[in-house]
Amino acid sequence: MSRVLSCQEVVELVTSYLEGALSEAEEVRFEEHLAMCEGCSAYLDQMRRTIDLAGKPDPESIDVEACDRLVHAFRDWRTEQPPSGEG
Repeated sequence: MSRVLSCQEVVELVTSYLEGALSEAEEVRFEEHLAMCEGCSAYLDQMRRTIDLAGKPDPESIDVEACDRLVHAFRDWRTEQPPSGEG
């Protein structure tokens, strides 16, 4: 029997789930968590609605400099986050 995913793991996997990029076993674990977690189910619904409203950007239309700035900003944000359980 596999370990149940935490809410944080579900949030980290949501993009891969929506893109169909999870393995069959990961997808089963993801959906098992959704079946018992109203909060994560609501988060997934919000992500789906956001994608529906915003659409998917055409990679060719994205400004390279803007993309680089976003990537760096997210990397900086990620490294500034306290370790799990500390804040």
